[in-house]
Amino acid sequence: QVQLVESGGGLVQAGGSLRLSCTASGRTFSNNNMGWFRQAPGKEREFVAAITWNGRNTYYGDSVQDRFTISRDNTKNTVSLQMNSLKPEDTAVYYCAKQSIHAMTYRDPLGYDFWGQGTQVTVSS
Repeated sequence: QVQLVESGGGLVQAGGSLRLSCTASGRTFSNNNMGWFRQAPGKEREFVAAITWNGRNTYYGDSVQDRFTISRDNTKNTVSLQMNSLKPEDTAVYYCAKQSIHAMTYRDPLGYDFWGQGTQVTVSS
């Protein structure tokens, strides 16, 4: 079992920055690829970013490329999402997730088997 707890969400003006953190329980965190997704009201869950178990490779959704940065610290069992140049359309609940070993792609939420409870990010115009 893995438990994921997100933090760092809040209200920010357009153009501002926020840093989300996800703390994981369990000894196997450092073996797992991790991802961030978001979901706005009335919309499907959207891929934001992913990072491989060793941090060497990162992947981003088209809408956040060059604005967001995913990172991890395996010594602290944390994965973070630095969000810069925020836009009102970034408003959503952001979720941290652990990728399943059977996953075929980073972008599909069905390929993740453990999820955090989510943290709200609201960007005002």
